[in-house]
Amino acid sequence: MQLAVLESNDIEHGPLECVFTSDEETQMTGASGMEPGFMTGDWLINLDSEDEGEIFVSCAGGRSTHAVFHFEKEDAPAGHFFLEISVKGLTGGHSGDDINKKRANAIKLLSRFIYLEQEKYDVRLASFNSGKLHNAIPRDGRVVMAVPNDVKENVRADWNVFAHNVADEFHVTDTAIEFAMESANAEKVLPSDVSRRLIMALQGLTNGVFAICQDPALGGMVETSSNIAVVKTTDTTVDLLASQRSNVMSNLDNQCNAVAAVLKLAGAEVEQTDGYPAWQMNPNSELTKLAIESYKRLFNKEPIVRGIHAGLECGQFATSYPGMDMVSFGPTLRDVHTPDERLLIPTVQMVWDHLLDVLKNVPAK
Repeated sequence: MQLAVLESNDIEHGPLECVFTSDEETQMTGASGMEPGFMTGDWLINLDSEDEGEIFVSCAGGRSTHAVFHFEKEDAPAGHFFLEISVKGLTGGHSGDDINKKRANAIKLLSRFIYLEQEKYDVRLASFNSGKLHNAIPRDGRVVMAVPNDVKENVRADWNVFAHNVADEFHVTDTAIEFAMESANAEKVLPSDVSRRLIMALQGLTNGVFAICQDPALGGMVETSSNIAVVKTTDTTVDLLASQRSNVMSNLDNQCNAVAAVLKLAGAEVEQTDGYPAWQMNPNSELTKLAIESYKRLFNKEPIVRGIHAGLECGQFATSYPGMDMVSFGPTLRDVHTPDERLLIPTVQMVWDHLLDVLKNVPAK
């Protein structure tokens, strides 16, 4: 859309500059490198939202937590039998915008079951792998573990009961979960203490919504959350990646500290990114008023004005340009950050018309 405006000779607008950034989906390094004075405008329209008809005026800040458990694998104890358990078919989704929709997290499901079993039996992990992206709810995962021969049928029975209970727990939001357990080949395993500490940490970590925003102008939006996104096993390490978000930076600090504390207690090395800041709502925004009036005139209906729990570059821009008036809108997207991500094509025209009308009606200084 920006390129189309720049290329056109007949679109009506005042002085205009277009900004293109890199790495928005990772750590917003492009936006964070935007030094004061690079942009000269007073108003900014951010074309990065996922629901046509919604005008965003606030977003969450966020950080990532990376933890590593180190070890040397060893032979499994004598008399142990190897099993592979897996889950797949979860809905998944964006760890910000979908975190309040009670979607199952594959890492949490698998660790829940293993925690139950290791409280009863000598369970030894060989590998735990789930998740791919720091900003997505993991949709599938698999674990290879060893259990004593004389309890393997007990473990199979426990898995069947667990699968039934979880399917019932998520019968509205995750209707296609597939559970599997099968025999696996023997391999080296994690030391018993590392295996136990890892699973205890995964069981103990907060996952999902932590607090709801109490500002009535933001309509009960999620304020603070955390998502365990990735677990990856190598021959000498297990890596964990989690993301924390909040529209209140002090609560973001608190949530990050809570996650780090659990992982450190479990013996992991923990690093956290500087992340990106929240974008606070401006109740006196002239650009928001203009965008609302334009939308009502074009489509004869009221837009929804709200904040979003996902991160937007507006938070980073506001740090370098604290006086800049900003809104964000865009076409309708669904199942973002999953293989089912898609765009509702008719909404592209609506957003384009809205953008041009706003540009046309920006008042002169």
